[in-house]
Amino acid sequence: MNLFYAPEISGDSYTLNREESKHIIRVLRKGIGDHIHFTDGKGFFYQCKIDDTNPNACRVKITERTQDNVHRKFYLQIAIAPTKNISRLEWFLEKSTEIGIDQITPLLCSHSERTIIKPDRLKKVLVSAMKQSLKSRLPVLDEPTTFKDFIKQSFEGDKFIAYIDNEVTTELSKVCTAEKNTLVLIGPEGDFSPEEVEKAKQNGFLPVSLGPSRLRTETAGIVACHTINLLNQ
Repeated sequence: MNLFYAPEISGDSYTLNREESKHIIRVLRKGIGDHIHFTDGKGFFYQCKIDDTNPNACRVKITERTQDNVHRKFYLQIAIAPTKNISRLEWFLEKSTEIGIDQITPLLCSHSERTIIKPDRLKKVLVSAMKQSLKSRLPVLDEPTTFKDFIKQSFEGDKFIAYIDNEVTTELSKVCTAEKNTLVLIGPEGDFSPEEVEKAKQNGFLPVSLGPSRLRTETAGIVACHTINLLNQ
């Protein structure tokens, strides 16, 4: 099944934008009366029937609206430092969306090698991954936030900071609580600075390990995402 994204879909009918219209009419060669499936990215699926095959403004009639029956009993937010190679961050966004994540915050740290990102491009990655994995919710992508500002923000749930240190032996899988909101901090290629680790601890973040291997930033993010989802199955 092909799933399309229509964030403003409502009422009895909906007119698609030019990009989606062209894909449905010219590429998929759909015609009047054919059924198309959409998500609004907010937890609902829509079954629609094509009314107008204009490749620049395809119009569909909404025949059914259903709420996603997958109810997550936890909220997962990962604050992760943007990687120097932006494709690695995009890979994290894609895979974490497929696995299951609610909110992603680009985190600007002392050792960050990238401080500028293109949010429109990253959102396209999220949308594509949501459609491909047939999910009904689009993860929230925050504006880049400095480490010192982010750790002061309130969060109702468990807070962890994952970094490389022989003295950190507590594994995330051992201390993460199922069905509880969880926030994990993932540092840059050069890891968090000692000062950042100390400030995080002072603000209620528990240091955790993601295992014995030395992981790339994006891999660490995926390990954290998968670990928490696995514990909540």
